[in-house]
Amino acid sequence: MPRIIRFHKLGGPEVLRTEEIDAPAVGPGSVRICVKAIGLNRADVMFRRGQYIEEAVLPSRLGYEAAGVIDAVGEGVSEFGAGDEVSVIPQTNLGQNGTYGEMIVVPVLSVVRKPMSLSFVEAAGAWMQYLTAYGGLIAVGGVKAHDFVVITAASSSVGLAAIQIARYVGAIPIATTQTQEKKRAIEALGAHYAIATDEESLAGRLGEIAGGQGIPVIFDAVGGPQVVDFANAMSPGGIIVAHGTLSPDLTPFPLKIAISKSLTMRGYVFTEIVTNPAVLAGAKRFIFEGLEAGHLKPLISKTFGFDEINEAHRFLESNRQIGKIIVTV
Repeated sequence: MPRIIRFHKLGGPEVLRTEEIDAPAVGPGSVRICVKAIGLNRADVMFRRGQYIEEAVLPSRLGYEAAGVIDAVGEGVSEFGAGDEVSVIPQTNLGQNGTYGEMIVVPVLSVVRKPMSLSFVEAAGAWMQYLTAYGGLIAVGGVKAHDFVVITAASSSVGLAAIQIARYVGAIPIATTQTQEKKRAIEALGAHYAIATDEESLAGRLGEIAGGQGIPVIFDAVGGPQVVDFANAMSPGGIIVAHGTLSPDLTPFPLKIAISKSLTMRGYVFTEIVTNPAVLAGAKRFIFEGLEAGHLKPLISKTFGFDEINEAHRFLESNRQIGKIIVTV
């Protein structure tokens, strides 16, 4: 019997339990996958703790990403067959469609072929980070060649994906992180510029880097008071794409600056992409081609075994990682 991971109460990593289930049936328009690797995301932690935008109905599954081999296909599925190596695109309804399991059933619309250039470990950690970054930078932000773009929390998997996507389209990523240690790491990983916000003046460094040109797009996972510094550094008509709330402080809206520069500040979540078929199709093409060509390359921080799921979540919560955490099956 295949095993899955569920939780029966909200809380820390200790609430995650391994349980056996019958092999799930394959319905019309879906595929069954024998999972080889699972990608972990910060959203998994927030969901488990009851702090996410989606509420868990207990007992609940979790997990947005996986890669593996198709075991069976449902009625109406013609584009995939048994034996195909695939990745799972993050879906809505995390509690019901969670990917933490040895065998999962997924709607065919949420399945993509695994690029030959990627291992199962890499493929399991690709789609959440690149979909999120693509949506914020390209679909919403309209980033193009030669644009400056600020990417906050840049040592996260989404931050690193955003750096790669910015470079892929010819833009100039300015990455922010907290410490000099992480600054050096993200500079080595492709950021044109990096700022250690605990030790450097954010406003001063942005002014030095962008000068009179200004910054048209801020891809912000943090929020908090620093949005005022961002607004001051932006070019007329710029946009702050807010996709996270890592700061414990309130996030002000810099109204006077926004009026004087015609700025936009708006919230964004990856579900905007996966629930819009036309935008999702464009995202799939962009990301798959980037992965195949090597322009986009997932960075793996650490891997854990399936029986080490609690330890994997403890490491995820430690914030020590640079890149993706993967659980192998």
